[in-house]
Amino acid sequence: MISDPDPSPVSSHTGIPDPISEIRFRGQSSAPIGTGQPGSPTELILMAFSFISWSFTIFFIILQMLIILCCRSWHVNGCYTSIFSFGDSLADTGNLKQVASITGQFFPFLQPPYGETFFHKPTGRCSDGRLIIDFLAESLGLPLVRPFLHDSECVVWPGQGVNYAVVGATTLNSSFLEARGIVNDLTNASLGVQLAWFKQSLASICSNVSDCRNLIGSSLILVGEIGGNDYNFPITDGKPIDEVEPFVPLVTDTIISVVDELIEMGAQTLVVPGEFPLGCSSQYLTIRGSESEEYDNTTGCLIKFNKFAEYHNELLQLKLNQLRELHPNVVIIYADYYNAAMQFIRSPDKFGFTNGALKACCGLGGLYNYNRSSECGLPYVTVCDDPNTYAMWDGIHYTEAAYKIISNGLFHGPYTQPQFNLVCPFHSLVSS
Repeated sequence: MISDPDPSPVSSHTGIPDPISEIRFRGQSSAPIGTGQPGSPTELILMAFSFISWSFTIFFIILQMLIILCCRSWHVNGCYTSIFSFGDSLADTGNLKQVASITGQFFPFLQPPYGETFFHKPTGRCSDGRLIIDFLAESLGLPLVRPFLHDSECVVWPGQGVNYAVVGATTLNSSFLEARGIVNDLTNASLGVQLAWFKQSLASICSNVSDCRNLIGSSLILVGEIGGNDYNFPITDGKPIDEVEPFVPLVTDTIISVVDELIEMGAQTLVVPGEFPLGCSSQYLTIRGSESEEYDNTTGCLIKFNKFAEYHNELLQLKLNQLRELHPNVVIIYADYYNAAMQFIRSPDKFGFTNGALKACCGLGGLYNYNRSSECGLPYVTVCDDPNTYAMWDGIHYTEAAYKIISNGLFHGPYTQPQFNLVCPFHSLVSS
């Protein structure tokens, strides 16, 4: 197990001035060009010089624009050189898989049918295929982001992005949670541990402090989604929600502290996601659903737990706004996972989910095809014929088809603030 470091103190930051100046075009003067009569040799000579001068001006402006575009192409698609990611099972691309290969631990999500749709084998991703981070990398023309923990055959080259997200990770450190009776059997790689890994790995992906700062500044940094497990573990173990609510300010403060520290290290563009609608997961609906609970008539989701997720998201956005005031020259993007998912939760048929948005594709029994003791990946657990007709994969995580809709809504639609496709207009829509 990796020890969880205490949070590092956060220093102040004044931001970096914007180096891009505005280019203005001026119209031609309406004053006479020369003192000669119209059509005189003097007039014609002056007109010729004026035309040549005007041509050189236009040529120079076009040349500048081509140089800018050429330079931007070095930062793939004009946006970012790489992606660095922190988070939990919504973003892990193989870190816990590598831990399991060393420790010999058995995890059902490392067995088929996980990965069947795209990779055709389990990769450590908690879905049938690609995750949001995969679709984002593809749309930016970047390689899929390698996990930090990898075998000797998986080389992370200098300047390449790294994924530190781990299945089961929490925002708050394990000692804090254990003191409150919350035990994480999957990992103790909290957000603080992942940040420590990031600092540790810089020596192998950049050569000096200046190069590291430039790399971080030219990269897209994803901080989350994380925080869900800080709530999922106690809530699914039956703790009353009013006992979990006091965690929310602590979780959001920890996320903000890490974002601030990354900015101190040179980060210029960060994406910070909120929580998904917790009350719409097969897991919550099965474990915490009852006749006494209030359900949304439109979606069938548990209202109380969705309001809890909204509370987290509202508080996170409030604190991100405060951080933007401290760092006005840094782009801090809030990713609205909640409403990006609510698109198909409200209208599943519209998005091709003919088997609905609440029932799991891979599971065993019950109204939502979820059983906590019979997880997807166990030999006797069944899987649906076509995951593309389901939004929910294993009762906790979404299918690749759902993640693609969420990704397009986030990075090509209205579900980021500021809108990602305005911050980075050069990336492409994922269609495959």
